[in-house]
Amino acid sequence: MNRRIVISDYICGVKDNQNILLVGDVVGMGTIGSTAMSPILAYMGFSTYNLPTSLISNNFGYGQYAMLDTTSYLRQTFPIWEKLGFGFGAIATGFIPSAEQAELISKFCAVQAASGARVFVDPIMGDLGEMYNGLPPTIVEYMRVMLGVADVCYPNYTEACLLTGTPYKEEGVSRHEACLMLDAIRVFGAKSVLITSMKVDDKPAVAGYNAADGGYFIIHYEELPLFFSGTGDLFSSILIGHILRGEGLEPSTRKAVDGVYNLIRLNKDAEDPYKGIPVEKYLTIL
Repeated sequence: MNRRIVISDYICGVKDNQNILLVGDVVGMGTIGSTAMSPILAYMGFSTYNLPTSLISNNFGYGQYAMLDTTSYLRQTFPIWEKLGFGFGAIATGFIPSAEQAELISKFCAVQAASGARVFVDPIMGDLGEMYNGLPPTIVEYMRVMLGVADVCYPNYTEACLLTGTPYKEEGVSRHEACLMLDAIRVFGAKSVLITSMKVDDKPAVAGYNAADGGYFIIHYEELPLFFSGTGDLFSSILIGHILRGEGLEPSTRKAVDGVYNLIRLNKDAEDPYKGIPVEKYLTIL
């Protein structure tokens, strides 16, 4: 007798740690955002799903771009997913262009977290001491909303300054100052926190607070004099993959730092850094 197939048989359950929802912008030109993250996570054994917060023609760094806001699409999607019972083992959020989206996404993350999902938040806003071209100052407020549902968040130093209202110091900070910034971000509700692309005690570093043991750590690294768009997305995907494999925050961070370093090194002769790094060519080094 043929078995009747019902849709519930194929719903991805929240207890399946292999399902990861990527929430962020989809960029048409370049290996950035979910386009950069999906190959890495797939290579590491995970299934990725996408929820675009906006469609963007190309990287902001080119100076002009087209962007389609998908807020109305999100409004329709979440109720449908709720009715169908869709769930995820992890959710990774990136660029969010509006306060309404932050409210919708944070509520969805909170519901999923209650069923066991882990939430990773990259509060994408700026770099090198400046907010990205064309973004409104209000983005800081709704990125703080997203921190409230984060198991792990990882702003870069510029974003950490924006979130905490701390002056940006081009010369860098001390270890004590780095720990104070980590604590200031935790005030908004994030459990574990990393601050990337900062200088601590005169050396490039990632500073971290691990909620699992209440410990702080600083990981120093060698910085290459090169720029590529999308390196934060590469860091995010490598980090998430190792954490979901059961590795600790600090060793996962170390592997993410090393992975990004090697990807940049192998692409040092690229002609257009705004297009990002073609990660599909280099998955075996991760």
